Amino acid sequence: MRRVVLLFILMLSSVVFAFAQQSSLKSDVQALIAKSKVSRVGVSVIGPEGNDILDLKSGERFPMLSVFKFHIGLYVLHLVDKKELTLNQLVHIDSSDLMKNTWSPLAKLYPNGNVDLPLEKILSYTISQSDNNGCDILLKLVGGPDSVQNYMKKLGVKDISIVATERDMHASWEAQYKNWTSPWAATHLLKAMDENRILSRSSTSVMLKFLMETAITDRLNGLLPKGTKVAHKTGTSGVSEAGLTPATNDIGIIELPNGQHYYIAVFVNDSWESDKKNARLIAEISKAVWDYLVKSKTRLK
Repeated sequence: MRRVVLLFILMLSSVVFAFAQQSSLKSDVQALIAKSKVSRVGVSVIGPEGNDILDLKSGERFPMLSVFKFHIGLYVLHLVDKKELTLNQLVHIDSSDLMKNTWSPLAKLYPNGNVDLPLEKILSYTISQSDNNGCDILLKLVGGPDSVQNYMKKLGVKDISIVATERDMHASWEAQYKNWTSPWAATHLLKAMDENRILSRSSTSVMLKFLMETAITDRLNGLLPKGTKVAHKTGTSGVSEAGLTPATNDIGIIELPNGQHYYIAVFVNDSWESDKKNARLIAEISKAVWDYLVKSKTRLK
């Protein structure tokens, strides 16, 4: 009987300790946010055991900006799995497909268009380098934003709206807010993909490769130990004349030293800080989560 009671006490103590640690993590992250001039920050973290270990406004709607290129990529690869598309098929790019006043390595390489490129190359530019023209070329290929939105709904993603193209967002300031999701929906979608519950293993590998090659390195991975594996997709809005930044985002899959994965989404909404400070806030939140998980794993050994 004493052994049973002792075992119960030990189990209860470990649960209380875990809750205390999570509470401490939440307080630390809230303190980081409180120091910034940001209207809202949404954070969702799913730990290696599959539990939600951090939830700050994670069910609220946040503008995605280029984060939605991850969702587009999922749909493209879904069509590849269905054999409706192939990664090596050539996609024709007209000059009319290339906006000039936007971030687009593709437009720099092929300023006049009139070129045929493999689908895989366009997908790589769109996800890894966040090419805005590549994004709209893919949307044109798969039937527009509605097709991606419908696919997300079929996957069971409820907290999402994909209605605007990059061209739409360049034409209207308000359109930047029309593509939205919740941090919770973002992390759970990442987890489902990483666990091969959405795409084939080969298509999942392609997506993870592109996410790991994301060009921006000062957000989720900005303060993590060198060599940490981070597969992520960023999103960045424009800045108003008054200095307001609607969105600075990053969602990703991060590998711990023991090989386990956790899933994190940080959405910074309506910030009066500089791009550099917004990115730094995401990096600091990410580092706080990393430290918490590494310490927790160390204690459990």
